[in-house]
Amino acid sequence: MPELPEVETIAHGVDRRVRGRRIEQVWFTSHRQPFKTPAAKQARELEGRVLLAVHRTGKHIVCELGRAGEEAAGRKRSGTAAAQWIVHLGMTGRLLVCAPDAPLEPHTHARLGLSGGRELRFVDPRRFGRLEFRDLGSAAGFAAPGAEPLTIDDGEFAALFRGRRLPIKAALLNQTLLAGVGNIYADESLFRAGIRPRRAAGRLTRAELERLRTGLVEVLQAAIRLGGSSVSDYVDAEGARGFFQLEHCVYRRTGQPCRSCGMAIRRIVVGGRGTHYCPQCQR
Repeated sequence: MPELPEVETIAHGVDRRVRGRRIEQVWFTSHRQPFKTPAAKQARELEGRVLLAVHRTGKHIVCELGRAGEEAAGRKRSGTAAAQWIVHLGMTGRLLVCAPDAPLEPHTHARLGLSGGRELRFVDPRRFGRLEFRDLGSAAGFAAPGAEPLTIDDGEFAALFRGRRLPIKAALLNQTLLAGVGNIYADESLFRAGIRPRRAAGRLTRAELERLRTGLVEVLQAAIRLGGSSVSDYVDAEGARGFFQLEHCVYRRTGQPCRSCGMAIRRIVVGGRGTHYCPQCQR
């Protein structure tokens, strides 16, 4: 599943290519699985809207929409959005900007024809992704359930885990605590912090939690700079793969030597998720 760096990369790439464009045509698949809002309602509401901005919130991509008929070329994102189109990529979802005559990939579930001659396409082979429309006149804007990992301060971060008995790896994956962190970056940040994934979250010292917060931010920022991790289906808004998988220290490196100490990386299961760590560097 695309995690925070991948979703950030896609949202930024889409924003650069579609900001200020008007949605002129809308097509949706007949499959029901991708839709949190009925397809007919989405099509009716999206047509004629202007894309004011596209950004990431948690693991979701949020398209801020102006009212039908508004001109918004060059307008910066502000509080003037009248609606939102919210995309969750699920396990295999892609949000691509391409030419209208580009080959149509199998499992394409949405096509938004834009002014200026581009299309915004949602492709999702396994159909775990979700598409939602929100009218901000009658509903609140989308907000992630947990804190933003890139901006949370040390006190807020420590408070998230206070008194919690679950393993720290499982706590990092809890989206109601931290929004956007997934399996890859939980493993990599725990390695940077030198913390074993099975340790109880509530028993970590304040110093350990600060190392973890710092490591998490460093890992996420590095992954964003390299366009995310392409370990399965992930590509950016232009269909290009990321490069951060080349920098992984523990994730999916079972049996390989640790880049720091040379000991073999181990794989265990924590909270039902495959988990990778170095038994020498992580305590």
